[in-house]
Amino acid sequence: MHQESEPKNNIPLLGERLPELHVVTTRGAKVLPRYYKGKWIVLFSHPADFTPVCTTEFTALAKRIDEFRELNTELIGLSMDQVFSHIKWLEWIKEKMGIEVTFPVIADNKGRVATRLGMLQPGKGSNTVRAVFIIDPNGFIRQILYYPQEVGRNTNEILRSLKALQLADKHNVSTPADWPNNDTIEDQVILPTATDVDSAEERKTCKDSFDWWFCYTKLEEK
Repeated sequence: MHQESEPKNNIPLLGERLPELHVVTTRGAKVLPRYYKGKWIVLFSHPADFTPVCTTEFTALAKRIDEFRELNTELIGLSMDQVFSHIKWLEWIKEKMGIEVTFPVIADNKGRVATRLGMLQPGKGSNTVRAVFIIDPNGFIRQILYYPQEVGRNTNEILRSLKALQLADKHNVSTPADWPNNDTIEDQVILPTATDVDSAEERKTCKDSFDWWFCYTKLEEK
């Protein structure tokens, strides 16, 4: 008799579509990424409820939920705790920290989502690492960040990445290191590299360039 195989613990690749995930959350059952079609998604895992680092991450993200939504982005958390544990923990955060977490949290108590997305790492038992998946409105994975359990995430970096991805999509540009505070071209962006002799010659005349393969420009929006 054919038996359904267990999902493999593989980290998806950038540019792949997020697999269809049927999940139970603190805000009801959802099918991802379909539920958020047309929106960006930040899907992030945390090791466990009622732990100090995870609590600081949830409060940091909850405080800035309006900034994410201004970027047409929804947050959704995940751990292998059961849904009643999530609910009680979020109640504790509201009571003790004065912050209400309004985004949903997936109760992946059987570990199927964590396994499918490579959130379980050797030597860390059954707890998920601090993974972050940025998914575009078409359901494609655009960025993946992995932090060990000992290191809390940087909320500013998640927001910076979102802004950079959206800027790149809209204007067909790239962003430099530490954008928008690069130590060479500041908040300017990098134009696509020339792909033939004629366009390379044309690029040599650009005012803002170091060479034909390194041209940059100032955009009105960031």
